[in-house]
Amino acid sequence: MTYAPNNHAGARFGFDNTYARELEGFYVPWKATQVAQPTLVKFNRELAEELGLDADALDSQEGARIFAGNETPEGAAPLAQAYAGHQFGGFVPQLGDGRALLLGEVIDRNGRRRDIQLKGSGPTPFSRAGDGRAALGPVLREYLIGEAMHALGIPTTRTLAAVLTGEPVFRESTLPGAILTRVAASHIRVAPSNFSRPVVSKPKFVASPITSSIAITQSLNTSRTPTSHCSSAYATNKRRSSPAGCMWDSSMA
Repeated sequence: MTYAPNNHAGARFGFDNTYARELEGFYVPWKATQVAQPTLVKFNRELAEELGLDADALDSQEGARIFAGNETPEGAAPLAQAYAGHQFGGFVPQLGDGRALLLGEVIDRNGRRRDIQLKGSGPTPFSRAGDGRAALGPVLREYLIGEAMHALGIPTTRTLAAVLTGEPVFRESTLPGAILTRVAASHIRVAPSNFSRPVVSKPKFVASPITSSIAITQSLNTSRTPTSHCSSAYATNKRRSSPAGCMWDSSMA
């Protein structure tokens, strides 16, 4: 098993983590589960350069360790976001990222704030008995759909990298495990408007006053739009024209 607490050479991100810094109580700090043999399957050099990252340094075994969660880049603040909402016809007061970790935020070459998230990086306190993993097929599908939509000029989440974990995941059959590194303008959802601001006391939450997703966005002092709002509004639009400021989550396609 490969593990290093921090990266050393050129794979630097320059994180500026407003969510972790300003929204305490709407997340749980968490680390990815270590995997046996991270192997880079696909690396998006164009996106890396757009983000101001060193593509050569990341297109490497060091990059594979970072994108698998075995190595935490300097300045990252890995966390699982908390939220609430309706699911299967009923309101659920506590939901959250069950297989994703927000590593942090970077400012790209165009001055835009972008989230970097690992998806399939293992269970979190919100997994609800799920394994927190992803299979290679869905990871590659999300990569392809995101890049296709981006090429069509549709605002969308994109994939920076896809890695194999060297471990199986068990669904209807045994599948190769993989982790996707997703890039988005934001991973803030509409659902925090339904979520009472918690006080974290592992592994339970205790509710206190409600803070809406609008207040969250204002407190971050950014123009980022909650992705769940965009996804739902966009998905119901038969003409597929993106609502103002919205971004399509390519994993929903």
